[in-house]
Amino acid sequence: MAEKAQLALRRVRRLARGVAFVLLAALAAGAAQARDRYPDQNWDALEAPQREILAPLASEWDRLDSDSRKRWLGVAMRYPKMTPIGQKRVHTRIKKWAALTPQQRAEARARYKLMLLERKMKRLQREWQRYQALSIEERQRLAAPEKDKRKTRRTTPKSSPTPATGNTAQ
Repeated sequence: MAEKAQLALRRVRRLARGVAFVLLAALAAGAAQARDRYPDQNWDALEAPQREILAPLASEWDRLDSDSRKRWLGVAMRYPKMTPIGQKRVHTRIKKWAALTPQQRAEARARYKLMLLERKMKRLQREWQRYQALSIEERQRLAAPEKDKRKTRRTTPKSSPTPATGNTAQ
């Protein structure tokens, strides 16, 4: 029984690594798209609506790093599609952010990252509890596709050149 639990735990970990890889690839692709969508611009090069939305950041805009500018330009791009209440909320938050010191901003970023990590951990705990509640048969059924993949990989003959002749092995 303990071996089955360990096997199931390994499968869950393998699945989690796969999900993490996919998420990182998606984030990298999104960052590349954002880089292309928002060229690095100084304050004077921004369009009038962007300057109006981002006005609280005007005094420090040219000192912001490229990534920060792109994030704020993304906010400005989404702003017109927001409800009036959403627009007011964003405008208030931009003002508050502009008023923060660099240390306060760093602390806010750290709290935000911690909050995201806590949410992720809670979600993973819920998923693990749901998995633990499954019957052995259901766990085996979930694991079956993994077993099939491994069998396919093991039974597929390798055809590689042999060192002596350069012919493929059969």
